[in-house]
Amino acid sequence: MQSFIAIALNGFLELARQPIVLLLTTTSAVAIVFLSSIPYFGLGEDPKLVKDMVLAVMFLTGLFGAVLCASNTLAREIRTGTALAVLSKPVGRANFLLARYTGLVAVLTLTVFVNLLACLLASRLAFDSYGEADLRAVAVYFGSVLVAYLGAGFSNFFLRRAFVSDALVAMVATTTLAFVAINFFDHEGNSQPFAKGVDWRIVHAGLLVLFAIWMLAALALASSTRLEMVATLGVCTLFFLLGLMSDYLVGRPALEGRWWAQVLYAVLPNWQKFWLSDALVEGGAIPWSYVAKAFGYAATYTGAALAVGLTLFEDRELS
Repeated sequence: MQSFIAIALNGFLELARQPIVLLLTTTSAVAIVFLSSIPYFGLGEDPKLVKDMVLAVMFLTGLFGAVLCASNTLAREIRTGTALAVLSKPVGRANFLLARYTGLVAVLTLTVFVNLLACLLASRLAFDSYGEADLRAVAVYFGSVLVAYLGAGFSNFFLRRAFVSDALVAMVATTTLAFVAINFFDHEGNSQPFAKGVDWRIVHAGLLVLFAIWMLAALALASSTRLEMVATLGVCTLFFLLGLMSDYLVGRPALEGRWWAQVLYAVLPNWQKFWLSDALVEGGAIPWSYVAKAFGYAATYTGAALAVGLTLFEDRELS
């Protein structure tokens, strides 16, 4: 257990120092808040458009983050010989792979947390054609990101600390504080009850997206046992696109009892189970019971993907 924790923590710290993680986290969070401050003239559907777009940004960021981080945490280590050095010690391949997945999931969850706060803020900032953008709140949020970068630059220059990891941690702290501070004031800058206007139902939708990202991470890690980054991205993109269309492609034949369709329907991840933004319209809600069922589905599929990845990894020549 001690070796598992050490490998997982090491994987988390390595990924937290990767510039691509900081870049994805920053650009996605800034883009989410920016999208909520644009007039769309959507005939009263502007808030719905914003919620759809910001959840899509979080989902796509998770796809690229899972692939890039999985390639950095496993494919690169196999190529450079780091995996061989670790496995030369009394550490099993299953222990190594699961620990790397744990570190990968921890980093992706941190990214999703920052994006989820941005999505909640976007639900409050969204306005229709009769409203105006809350530029004060947008400026405070963007300023919090700038403060995180300036603080990381200060620690890097004067304390010789790693800029990327410090900026990532500082961004989590500053954006959280900015979210709290912004929600004590309304669009005119007057004090209001905390988080008035925030659509907390997005938390449920964000958790579903997080479960989907965990599944993508398992698929990416399984692919990284044999493939490099570009090929892994291609495989994950294929699974992503086919999973979005699985109900249309094989759903009906599977219900009719055709065995090949049932096999394909089980193999392909059904991303529609995790995309319920339409449920947030007109007072709808995503019940916790559904979130629990989605978690069970994600855990089962993730376990199957990791089992396939372990099978591929056991026969992989590391020398």
